[in-house]
Amino acid sequence: MIFKLTFEAIIGHCHRIFCHGDLLCGNGLIFNITFEMKRTILFFLTLFICHYCAIGQTNSRDLTIGKSTILHSKILQEDRKINIYLPDDYGENDTLTYPVVYVLDGGMDEDFFHIAGIVRFDTQPWIARFPNSIVVGIEGNTRRRDFTFEVPNIDFLEKEGFQKASFPTYGGSKKYMTFLKDELLPYIGKHYKTKAERTVIGESLAGLFSTELLLKQPDLFENYIIISPSLWWGQQELLKNTEKLLNANLRKNVRVYLGVPNKDEDLRMYRDAAAFYNILSNHKKIEVIFDYMPDELHSTVIHQAVYNAFRKLYPKTAYSK
Repeated sequence: MIFKLTFEAIIGHCHRIFCHGDLLCGNGLIFNITFEMKRTILFFLTLFICHYCAIGQTNSRDLTIGKSTILHSKILQEDRKINIYLPDDYGENDTLTYPVVYVLDGGMDEDFFHIAGIVRFDTQPWIARFPNSIVVGIEGNTRRRDFTFEVPNIDFLEKEGFQKASFPTYGGSKKYMTFLKDELLPYIGKHYKTKAERTVIGESLAGLFSTELLLKQPDLFENYIIISPSLWWGQQELLKNTEKLLNANLRKNVRVYLGVPNKDEDLRMYRDAAAFYNILSNHKKIEVIFDYMPDELHSTVIHQAVYNAFRKLYPKTAYSK
């Protein structure tokens, strides 16, 4: 006779054997179990459980979406953790090259995971909004230092609702720009198969830094996704000098997405962003998109904005007519 037992049924029979000292068979007969028989049953039961667990372990594996590496920066004089997502079809030995999306707040507990997810979604073959891309996230907790430009003092902070003590270091954006240009971008280009097309994504203070990149080093990227930028820094110095800096530095065509959350949360930030958009829209070399999202707050806007940015910058999908 062949018996087909589930794991739960076997455990049930073992409970009866060891608690009651007998075994109830399917035909109603009851067999008494001796001590020696219990020892034999226990031995084979242990073997079965070990085999059962081994099968479960064999069928499981880690879920990996990317890799992390440490890049030592001579410019910043520190190590920086870089998180990297590679497309599924990425191969070391083929001839394909890929655009790169750079996430300024790109830590594991920042925006790397969800933005890499949006890129993966948009590049699935049944969507194909844009080509398969590499995502590079720059991790670090020094954003107030790295993303702000030099100012003579920070007296303006209290008017903006910040304590001076909350910015113990600041004004490092020039050095950070040099780090991107001379260290990070060349490193990614050397170690990965990249195309010249690059996108940068920044929100809040990272949006301020993305704006500074656009105005002072516009050749570094082709696409700028700027979300709820903190243009109030330095008493709106970047905003006041936008036209002058563009005329001095912009030599190629670029595309800019400017995403803004509900204006009732911070009317001044909305007005700054709108004024920035008006200047950009008058420049012949800039294709600019202004995206007002009344359902989003400064704290929630980045995910929806990045999704919208790719949808608006690349409006056609695999099944678009």
